Amino acid sequence: MDQSLLDAVEGGLPAALADLGRLVRIPGIAWPAFDQEQLRLSARAIAKLAEDTGVFDEVRILTAEIPGGGEQGQPAILATRAARNGRPTVMLYAHHDVQPPGDDTLWETPPFEPTVRDGRLYGRGAADDKAGVMAHIASLRALHEVRGDDLDLGLVLFIEGEEEFGSRSFARFLADNADAMRSDVIVVADSGNWDSETPAVTVSLRGNAKFHLTVRTLEHASHSGMFGGAVPDAMLATIRLLSTLWDEQGAVAVDGLDTRDAATPDYTEATLRDEVGLPQGVQPIGDGTILSRIWNKPSITVTGIDFTSVEAASNTLSPEVTVVVSARVAPGQDAADAYAAIERHLRARAPFGAELSFSEVDLGDGFLVDTAGWAVAEAREALRDGYGKDPVDLGVGGSIPFISDLVREFPGAQILVTGVEDPHSRAHSPNESLHLETFRGAVRSEALLLGRLSERSL
Repeated sequence: MDQSLLDAVEGGLPAALADLGRLVRIPGIAWPAFDQEQLRLSARAIAKLAEDTGVFDEVRILTAEIPGGGEQGQPAILATRAARNGRPTVMLYAHHDVQPPGDDTLWETPPFEPTVRDGRLYGRGAADDKAGVMAHIASLRALHEVRGDDLDLGLVLFIEGEEEFGSRSFARFLADNADAMRSDVIVVADSGNWDSETPAVTVSLRGNAKFHLTVRTLEHASHSGMFGGAVPDAMLATIRLLSTLWDEQGAVAVDGLDTRDAATPDYTEATLRDEVGLPQGVQPIGDGTILSRIWNKPSITVTGIDFTSVEAASNTLSPEVTVVVSARVAPGQDAADAYAAIERHLRARAPFGAELSFSEVDLGDGFLVDTAGWAVAEAREALRDGYGKDPVDLGVGGSIPFISDLVREFPGAQILVTGVEDPHSRAHSPNESLHLETFRGAVRSEALLLGRLSERSL
């Protein structure tokens, strides 16, 4: 059956990539400032793809309520097939919403016009995570081609519509549909690989703690010439305050933020420079091995600021500045504890008696995979056979906070975090792209995994 599945994957790849291109053309962004009809169009397109695989008993487009206000979340696709004859049920997760494109002038080709160049497919969502959607669809097509209706494996396809916007209705969606979604194995296709040729099983993810910090020093703006030198403006206070978050090496300097003690593979500074585009004159920050800084230690980044633009700048002492602070939390530390440590740190160091206020707090716990389960062993073998290389156990510096919701709702499920990205995919950045051979390996591996699980009895 393995060879039949691989043959079916090869035959189906052109159609899968064509369908991926059509999905990339749909600018489905969950931010309210963007056209929400595009998300509904994306959901309908994926529901049709799920129906056409021929494997599901039921395909629905659903929403769930966002806690604290009655607003509905963005549309998700839920397709189900009941297990038969003691076979396991496998949930396949991905998300169809994408990041905003950002500055169009930084894209070499239009962000929502899929373009193949040098073995890569460029476009917003081409990698994150519409390729994950199509890896699921393509592997299911291959499975149906080989097995037809003679398939006892239970299947749940869950394609979320708001992952890039915080998965606000995720937990409620799981609770509303728990019986239909209950699974023995959950495959989350929203991570990456060691490189474009070497697959990976993601075994750790950092958590996140994001919030808005407002620093206020004046009741109103004042003339910077008349009062500058005696009156602290909000920008001065903000700069001084934020600088306390890091030491001279750029490592986080906040008491109460944990570090995970775990070995990391060899990874050179030259590789880091190549993968991230770090110029020779700019030095990496932090201490310890490079991968320990990314996988096992906290980081803090200021990702936004509300302040006067350069064009509108005037000789004024600013009364108030608001910044967005995004912290990544070491795997194993509770995100709420990490946020509390950062808030304590900032309140204790407010310069010149500045008033601090905190809002828009968004927390998500990290994740550590139990690598002893049979599903991880099956996944490693499928990845090895699908890519032709032994997989690497990978830590990821990013966060997938909803995994903690999956663990809470389905405590008996084994969770596998895989993906179609490689280090040059530039997810969330201009010129996002998918390496086509990596996609091929991902589909081959998932088809093999599903085929083998279809023969497994619980």
